[in-house]
Amino acid sequence: MPAFLVIDVGNTQTVFGLYEDGELAAHWRLSSSRYATPDELAWQLYGLFEQEGRNPKAIDGIMAASVVPRLDRTLTQACERICELTPAFVGGAEVKTGMALDYKNPREVGADRIVNAVAAREFFGSPVVVIDCGTATTFDIVSPEGRYAGGLILPGMEIGLTALHERAAKLPEVSFARADMMIGRDTATSMQVGSYWAAVESISGLIRRIRAMPGYEDVTIVATGGMVRVVAPDIRELDHVLPYLTLEGLRLLAERHFT
Repeated sequence: MPAFLVIDVGNTQTVFGLYEDGELAAHWRLSSSRYATPDELAWQLYGLFEQEGRNPKAIDGIMAASVVPRLDRTLTQACERICELTPAFVGGAEVKTGMALDYKNPREVGADRIVNAVAAREFFGSPVVVIDCGTATTFDIVSPEGRYAGGLILPGMEIGLTALHERAAKLPEVSFARADMMIGRDTATSMQVGSYWAAVESISGLIRRIRAMPGYEDVTIVATGGMVRVVAPDIRELDHVLPYLTLEGLRLLAERHFT
């Protein structure tokens, strides 16, 4: 089978996945620096292939989803230099996703959200909901008819803590982490406990509300994203936790596009 490089360009991190024979052979994360030059990104990309002992010129196609337009040209030039291939971008006219969008303005839907919806429908049928826990927490809903129905966007789990530190002079900078207790006994712990359980309960509550809608009573709930492993143990409503769902969706689209 062909080998594909898939790239998920997020606001905080860019995730690369190398697929060989339909399996994820390697994956890497880089910071999504908006000021990176093509030379810098090409050097990093070459190093990633080098450390895995892979030949970047053996790639048969590159599929990318980007929510940072400023990086698209940089990424394209780096891939052309190292892999001698031009990436195909989800959202571009040449990439057919097979997913009908019931959004007022389809161009507003992030490419990664479409990719998640495509992958979830392929693996679990419809209706299905994908919860992506990243810089933002997003819910993407595929209708019983298999169409992208829309979704919800919440502030990411770390954003609230950052805002508290920046807006309140006496509140320290703390990281988002799983909490085993309900009552914090110092300021930092109180912030962590509050932010953690607020995230858990907001996701759980929204799932219950979605399942209360006609046609969605038995909807499958899939969670993904960089923060999902932190909260998943306490969200009983989740049916599947797939940290690399976006990469899998990009693989599906690459197989359809390049073969």
